[in-house]
Amino acid sequence: MRKSILTGFVAFASLFASAQTIADVRNLGIGQTVTVSGVVTNGSELGNIRYIQDGTAAIPAFGSNLSSVQRGDSITATGVLFDFSGLLEISPTNSFTNHGPATLPTPLVVPLSAINESLEAQLVRVDNVTFTTSGNFATGNSTVQITDGITTLDLRVNGSTNIDGTAIPVGPQTIIALVGQFNTNYQLVPRNLNDIFAYVAPAKEINVKMNGTTVFSNGTYVVGNTTSTTITIENSGVQALTVSGTTLTGTNAADFSTTLTTATIPATGNQTFTLTFTPQGTGSRTAIISIANDDSDENPYIINLSAVGTDNLATEPTSNPTNLTFPLVKSYTVGGQYTAGTGAEKYIALWKNGSPITGAPVDGTNYKRGDVVGDARVAYVGNGTGFTPRGVIANQTYHFAVFAFNGTEGFENYKTTSPATGSVTSTGLNIGNYYNGINSSSPNFLTALSAKINPHTYVSYFNYKTTVMNLFEIKDTTNGQSYVTCAYSGERKVFNDPFDWTAVGYSREHTYSHSWMPTFPADEPSEKPEYSDQHNLYPTNLQNANTPRSNLPLDVITGNVVFTYLDCKVGYNSSNQMVFEPRPSQKGNAARAIMYMATCYNGIAGNNWQIPTNQSQDILKQWHENDPVDNYEIARQEFVFSTQGNRNPYIDSVDYACHVNFSNMTYNACSVGLPELLKSNFSVFPVPANNKVYAQVNGINITSYTVTDMTGRVISNKSNVELPVLELNASDFKAGVYILSVGTTYGEVQQQFIIE
Repeated sequence: MRKSILTGFVAFASLFASAQTIADVRNLGIGQTVTVSGVVTNGSELGNIRYIQDGTAAIPAFGSNLSSVQRGDSITATGVLFDFSGLLEISPTNSFTNHGPATLPTPLVVPLSAINESLEAQLVRVDNVTFTTSGNFATGNSTVQITDGITTLDLRVNGSTNIDGTAIPVGPQTIIALVGQFNTNYQLVPRNLNDIFAYVAPAKEINVKMNGTTVFSNGTYVVGNTTSTTITIENSGVQALTVSGTTLTGTNAADFSTTLTTATIPATGNQTFTLTFTPQGTGSRTAIISIANDDSDENPYIINLSAVGTDNLATEPTSNPTNLTFPLVKSYTVGGQYTAGTGAEKYIALWKNGSPITGAPVDGTNYKRGDVVGDARVAYVGNGTGFTPRGVIANQTYHFAVFAFNGTEGFENYKTTSPATGSVTSTGLNIGNYYNGINSSSPNFLTALSAKINPHTYVSYFNYKTTVMNLFEIKDTTNGQSYVTCAYSGERKVFNDPFDWTAVGYSREHTYSHSWMPTFPADEPSEKPEYSDQHNLYPTNLQNANTPRSNLPLDVITGNVVFTYLDCKVGYNSSNQMVFEPRPSQKGNAARAIMYMATCYNGIAGNNWQIPTNQSQDILKQWHENDPVDNYEIARQEFVFSTQGNRNPYIDSVDYACHVNFSNMTYNACSVGLPELLKSNFSVFPVPANNKVYAQVNGINITSYTVTDMTGRVISNKSNVELPVLELNASDFKAGVYILSVGTTYGEVQQQFIIE
């Protein structure tokens, strides 16, 4: 049975020779818009998802607009790369073109042990496996396990197929399925009952292992600098398999020799041989071993060999990539793309906030995302021509350098001269005309504001992980690991991807507590918009932050402290009331989340969303003013706006909170202190600066500005301007500290900035 990784796609691939391959797309960054072409390997039996496969790899596409696409259709689809609990997919699928029926790919025959990331979304076949349980498949979605006696793997039964509720087969089975992933577990996803049938042993079936690892026909095995490699020829058939000869061809075939010539492999047996590598030069050394045999559909069995010469390094690329551009620029993410270098297999993208990169990668060193390289960090490593770094926040200037390299782990050879370089500044608040018609001086202000932000797009509680966590909160650290910050305590929890709430010990904390909500208790609360609202949910350590907070009011602890974890604590306030106090940098964020929830859902179904009597609105408003919106919160606001389609008005405007009495949810005619308003909305960045200096008073135009040095001498000034964002050239100033004063129609505000 054929195990070639390119089976069945020669004709189809030629139709789309100019399109970007799925393998290329799988190496691009999350959030980038991509276009792929391939054959669809499932239909409506799995719902709104369609798995697309070409001659290089496969990827699922998700979207209700794909409902008309049938199994076997060839399509070209465009959409956004998205991580759904470990499964890389295109979601949403913005558009597609159906080219009509095509030849379905032959399922790749693999052992259970080979199911991993390299096969994700592909159509595969596993033989001679048994189910670990008996009885019937559960009704609806369920997961069972299969085993080959050595490896055990999850099999996911989709409730929309005709499999659920039927009898679980007994005895050895063959299963055809799509490779899925949920969190850290890979899964097989059969499409219907026809994908599960009794196993019939083949007459002759060849499988080849190199040093114990299965290598599919037409696949690549990395020899590296290993002198001797064990070749194992396996035969899972019921008749003896004959190997009639072996040839070594390719650029450096003379560097390789093997004891594998002719052999007879008995039924269900195996024999071992040796591949010897003796390099005759430096740089990359490649060859092809072709094994002639009498397996009916895998003759010859071809393996590409990749090794390095006497210098223990691959051949250096001829040139680095060029034309680095940034087609994706938001306050919460940026995406870079570049033109491929010449003679290059892979790329490493470095990034740094605030100034150009001066460091470079070192030959023979394997870097992972998040690692430190000189004065920068790794944003991306792979063979794609695009990247999306994790951890972008608003109003920052990020610098990038992209280097080409060749070679596998430990044998990398980097082209360190003339990398592709560039910089991009993430955006800030993008309020636009969102609040047109909202008048804080009107008695109808609260009603109008509530109507503006609700209704909005519902995003399920479950999808908080695949949206806010995977696309915004989770950041890179060294050695390819990730971390998430506990909003309450400031803890940075390091973990191995993909993120899983239980494994990490984190939870989605309702800042406006669930028990405070007028709709509490409720059947299936996670299906209610107020329970799942992303403006209100923050990641927190379950045992040490979420559980101690429970539904306690937020306040300043002045009395006895009964529990502390890093920068959060439980204790008693000045009224001898038990309260929870989050870390200082979360106080304003928490206050704005609570005020948002009270405003967003007030009046829905006749409910009054006033805050509980034990929660002081005075402390919330004080925190709102004393811990103003920072660039992290701006980025988070814009991200949630992109998913829910509504904004938190208390992030966009400091003075709105003054006009609401949150104790009874009524309008409050108050006078806002303009100096405080301007100060809390004024930002100057980056600090320090060596290229550009930006300044803005969120939502208010700058009409004039003056720059003075620390002696009071005027360096630069200008009047009669109307600028939402002021931009100054750092080259116009010497290194040092300066004071920037800006004028607005509401008054003047000033702040220091530093030039490196």
